[in-house]
Amino acid sequence: MPKIKTHRGAAKRFKRTGTGKFKGYHSFHSHILGKKTAKRKRNLRKSIIVHETDRRKLERILPY
Repeated sequence: MPKIKTHRGAAKRFKRTGTGKFKGYHSFHSHILGKKTAKRKRNLRKSIIVHETDRRKLERILPY
């Protein structure tokens, strides 16, 4: 049985936490920032825990 390859694009964007959840970053923080409030941009800087419904997809493409 061959090893499963890690999806390199996902590996650069998500990290697994100690409890097995996935940590990522908010979208909508790269451009068109003039119309967004300072509070909204500040909150977009923070990392997020990936939602439970997307976790199974990430476990398949990030096996290790």
